[in-house]
Amino acid sequence: MKRLAMPLLALILLLLPLLLPNSYYYDLAIRMAINAVIVLGLNLLIGFAGQISLGHAGFFGIGAYASAVLPTHFGWHPLAALVAGALATALLAALVAKPIFRLHGHYLAMATLGLGIIIAIVIRNEGMYTGGPDGMPVPPLEILGYEITGERNWYWVFAANLLLSVWLCRNLMDSPFGRALRALHGSEVAAQVVGVDLARYKMAIFVFSAFFASIMGSLTAHYIGFVTPNVADFFHSIELVTMVVVGGMASVFGSLIGAVLLTALPQALVSFDGWETVAFGVILMLFMIFLPRGLVPTLAARFGRGEGWPCSKSPA
Repeated sequence: MKRLAMPLLALILLLLPLLLPNSYYYDLAIRMAINAVIVLGLNLLIGFAGQISLGHAGFFGIGAYASAVLPTHFGWHPLAALVAGALATALLAALVAKPIFRLHGHYLAMATLGLGIIIAIVIRNEGMYTGGPDGMPVPPLEILGYEITGERNWYWVFAANLLLSVWLCRNLMDSPFGRALRALHGSEVAAQVVGVDLARYKMAIFVFSAFFASIMGSLTAHYIGFVTPNVADFFHSIELVTMVVVGGMASVFGSLIGAVLLTALPQALVSFDGWETVAFGVILMLFMIFLPRGLVPTLAARFGRGEGWPCSKSPA
């Protein structure tokens, strides 16, 4: 089953366009893929390493605005701006990781929340470059002289990113680095006793997760063609964390399921006409009550597959 998981995902992504009747469904599939990649990186931090982040949308916003500001105001090539944004995000994450991850529990959550809010405020107030609350247009993305346009072309870009991200995450978790993260999650004291450098591993996974979010922020900005400060706000961060929890923490494929469900669910609830937010909240409450471990790990345990199931990995 574990060996079949990646080929099955590749087959689904390859055949999915045959089932998408129009641009609306292409756009929905693309947004699912965007959220899935971000949630994959966030789940490495929360689910596997046991560290919380309530400001991850800020890293997404840095990538998005790097791809808007650098080409528009400074004439950078879009690809160069994407790389610069990702590297700047990784550097910022590395600089703040050491003091932040000395904290634990609620204090850590508040610190990451504060970081995200600061990023959002800077983006919103720096009107000369970012357009302020109104946002700004983003130039199209060119690769080897070819301009990527249209939902169908963008679908293949994000599908390739998703497949690569899943492959990277699964291999990372099967490596000594991944085993160290699971040990850290299980018990920091025990992990330190057996030689795990806590500060180093916490910083590394935080930087890796932020790097993921920044790249997807840049690609999303180019895809939509316009970016506003809302991409970096607190509610976007909470939405991403919710996807991790609903799909299942410490589950690579749980990240995909959580992203797909919570991206599609608001669209499915439109018919409630004003009550969609209430219905969304009730559904999330039911998930938390009856599936506290998340959808994929709960189903894996119920059907007796445990760690052998390709979608589930224990953090311990």
